[in-house]
Amino acid sequence: MEYNNHRGRGGRGSVSSLLRNAMPGAGAGVQAPEASPGRYVRHRDEVPPDDEACDDVFRVDVRGPGDDPFDIPAKRAPVERLRRWRQAALVLNASRRFRYTLDLKKEEEKEHIRRKIRAHAQVIRAALLFKEAGEKQSGDRELQEILPRGFGIGEEQLTSMTRDHNYSTLQEYGGVKGLLNLLKTNSEKGIHGDEADLSSRANAFGANRYPRKKGRSFWVFLWEACQDLTLVILIVAAAISLALGIATEGIKEGWYDGASIAFAVFLVIFVTAVSDYKQSLQFQHLNEEKQNIQVEVIRGGRRIQVSIFDLVVGDVVALKIGDQVPADGVLISGHSLAIDESSMTGESKIVFKDQKSPFLMGGCKVADGYGTMLVTAVGLNTEWGLLMASISEDNNEETPLQVRLNGVATFIGIVGLVVAALVLVVLFARYFTGHTTNPDGTVQFVKGHISVKSIIFGSIKILTVAVTIVVVAVPEGLPLAVTLTLAYSMRKMMADKALVRRLSACETMGSATTICSDKTGTLTLNQMTVVRSIVGGIELQPQATIEKLSPTVTSFVLEGIAQNTSGSVFEPEDGSTDEITGSPTEKAILSWGVELHMKFAAERSKSAIIHVSPFNSEKKRGGVAVNGRDSDVHVHWKGAAEIVLALCTNWLDVDGSIHEMTPDKANQFKKYIEDMAEQSLRCVAFAYRNLDPKDIPSEEQRINWQLPDNDLTLIGIVGMKDPCRPGVRDAVELCTNSGVKFLNE
Repeated sequence: MEYNNHRGRGGRGSVSSLLRNAMPGAGAGVQAPEASPGRYVRHRDEVPPDDEACDDVFRVDVRGPGDDPFDIPAKRAPVERLRRWRQAALVLNASRRFRYTLDLKKEEEKEHIRRKIRAHAQVIRAALLFKEAGEKQSGDRELQEILPRGFGIGEEQLTSMTRDHNYSTLQEYGGVKGLLNLLKTNSEKGIHGDEADLSSRANAFGANRYPRKKGRSFWVFLWEACQDLTLVILIVAAAISLALGIATEGIKEGWYDGASIAFAVFLVIFVTAVSDYKQSLQFQHLNEEKQNIQVEVIRGGRRIQVSIFDLVVGDVVALKIGDQVPADGVLISGHSLAIDESSMTGESKIVFKDQKSPFLMGGCKVADGYGTMLVTAVGLNTEWGLLMASISEDNNEETPLQVRLNGVATFIGIVGLVVAALVLVVLFARYFTGHTTNPDGTVQFVKGHISVKSIIFGSIKILTVAVTIVVVAVPEGLPLAVTLTLAYSMRKMMADKALVRRLSACETMGSATTICSDKTGTLTLNQMTVVRSIVGGIELQPQATIEKLSPTVTSFVLEGIAQNTSGSVFEPEDGSTDEITGSPTEKAILSWGVELHMKFAAERSKSAIIHVSPFNSEKKRGGVAVNGRDSDVHVHWKGAAEIVLALCTNWLDVDGSIHEMTPDKANQFKKYIEDMAEQSLRCVAFAYRNLDPKDIPSEEQRINWQLPDNDLTLIGIVGMKDPCRPGVRDAVELCTNSGVKFLNE
């Protein structure tokens, strides 16, 4: 099937549009949601049964039988298709029926809950728009909202504008600059950040927190432990054994067997419930730590790291590739900023943000570029906050080993029941046909010559034998042994500073044969510093000596460092040490620039940024086009040394002259790079090129403008070192000696 998925700025769904179409005159004054340019192809088996009568509403076109039946989407397969594949796999692999697999029913329930929450939010938004349209049409004026003290805009006004992505309302407030003034903040320096300022903003606009659902109590885990099939069988066996024992041997001697089984069952239930309850508490703690993301904000003119829960309305947040948008807000400035909004809208298409589409939703991911945003809504005033307050992560999943062993225990229990039933039938047949005898050799059952009491006691003894078979066959200690073993392993790993989120990690780590590890920040201290530098064709000794460089070379080096970066340098007025923020690589390069007597703010004021091509792992380089005071346009590139060097056709000499990149000179620079690589240094090269102002596209066309990266002139190469963490060598040797392969990137 194929349909138009409407997700616009207003409701990002079809609910609001359906309400407006259903009510005459309701759409007056309401901006219709924009249609998404992308179309999603939906197949026959993806259509739920309740969609069969909705063709006219959603404008669905069913594919004909002539279409390719093997045109299956590469991802986001529906649960129905996964279920059919599961059934086929179970038939083909019946011997592996205890293999741990994804719980499709649980996944389907989670997705159903998410859809209900999103639909609920869309209905609320549509109702608000409907109400607003009715009030405007009837001429009723909305009562003026009481503004919080010290601010020119209220919480409801901000939330409504951000939730509806109302660009016209933003323009009424004077755009982003007007909004900054109303919220008493600054795009460059942020808010003041003192306790009084933070407290007043939290009181006026709320905190960036949402209520969490209470975890399950201990009694819930105790009840769930009682529902295990193996334990249910044992409980029934214990009750029958207790009753038969008391009936045959009296209360003084007959309660031993039944009470022993009941005690063992109670011990298993209690230990399992305690272990699961402690695991649940640990999971909640780790989940809180996982959600406590550190965000880079600008407060008092400096960039600092704060918890996502400490964000307030008016904060200026720095975003870069890979970051999560911490709250709802509007874009202040950005360069090629692309946001993945699939977690909120369901659309897998990347959305580019600019001044015409400035609204950002909390919970989304930065797919590319970097920029700064103004926080306008936090906590339950955001759709992400409502979503997170309505759902809770479920950690009640068994480990693969537990799944297999529980399956084996259940299988053995069923076999024991079958065998006990057969034995019961055989013994009853032998008893009532007169084939059983007493110890003195007399026949136990003689028709017409035996009392009813003797028949009852004989049947009880036979039942006791069958119950004994069941009790012996069912391995009641197997689940308990597995749980205790995994819990012990988890405590051991916690003692080694390893946070275990799931018990399955214990058994997985126990069978590991290869460890793949990242180097930066994992094996190293993540504290990069420039230890070698080649500028103007010569190596600087020490690496931050600029006396041998001409003013032309120095200006190109400092301009490339200051402008082609996503980090920043805060220069305190009291003359104390500069505060450098950014990624480890950016911090190392900026620190090297400071050692070269670079004044960050002054250097950036000498030229204006025209366009930015952000660094990403695919290109392994990033560029920026700047316009200097002399109207010259320079395009600076920075990235992996071998890649940038391959793009250079010239190199900058120490005296400022430009020479052709001959093969001999290129080999000389490659030798520098190889020497640095042998010393385990990360090599970064700097290059630039001049650009004719006539070749610069207009501002509207710069969104898709690809900065030219040909005919570059090499400025220099630096080598950065990141020291290893203490104990890394011993840990690698221990893995190697134990037969575990160790690979690092």
